[in-house]
Amino acid sequence: MQTTQIDVVPFGTQHLEGALALSRQAGWPHRLADWEMALALSTGVVVLENEKVVGTTLTTRYGSDCATINMVVVDEAMRGRGLGRRLMEAGLDAARGSPCRLVATQEGLPLYERMGFREVGSILQHQGFCAAVDAPADVEWAQQDDLPEIAALDQGAFGADRNGLISYLQNIGRFAVIRRGGHVAGFSASRSFGRGEVIGPVVAENAEDAGKLILFPMAGQRHAFLRVDTTSASGLSSWLVERGLVHVGGGTAMQRGGQPGKPSPAKTFALANQAFG
Repeated sequence: MQTTQIDVVPFGTQHLEGALALSRQAGWPHRLADWEMALALSTGVVVLENEKVVGTTLTTRYGSDCATINMVVVDEAMRGRGLGRRLMEAGLDAARGSPCRLVATQEGLPLYERMGFREVGSILQHQGFCAAVDAPADVEWAQQDDLPEIAALDQGAFGADRNGLISYLQNIGRFAVIRRGGHVAGFSASRSFGRGEVIGPVVAENAEDAGKLILFPMAGQRHAFLRVDTTSASGLSSWLVERGLVHVGGGTAMQRGGQPGKPSPAKTFALANQAFG
């Protein structure tokens, strides 16, 4: 009889191919490059069954302000054995006591509630082949010296310092900005992800500006496959549908610990993705 050995070990680059296979089994669109980005910005663990990756979790820490727990997936054949809880416990340990956020599937919701997470909103995933649109005249591509203002706007809207994420996005994608009074008043990021391109985060003072910041990169991707993860509170869902990005699902935004931050004039209208918030 073959003996099954289960080990929980630190997530290293040697586990990326196994993690990719797991995400494909779960129907996720992630490419190897998407997993590489997640690991580069995070720490995590994998569950190995006889050296095969059968579970993963990552924790992305934003200083001591907060952390997101993400990329939690368990092999279909290994479910019902408590691995999900073990992975979540490891994710919480990696957060080092910081307030934690995540986006829950319907299946994972009961576990997260038992572990002290509470619902704070809904995430709506929109995607599709976008309609042809014109680029707004008052939006432009960002310059390198705009990054500090972009990072400051993002921190105000998100409630945590995400300089590492902003720098990574600059290296693999592009930022678009709206300027007012010589300063960045809103921004969007766009990059390759999954089946095509993702637009997010989008940070702006109002929905009109957020729409323009989505339209600008969209205009350069006519007939490309695009994805935007927005919030139910943003009011952008029907607007996105009108532009060819249909609502295909999403999740429940949840949080454990932490208090509401100081109000910011800029708000997050679209996520970097469901892993990073």
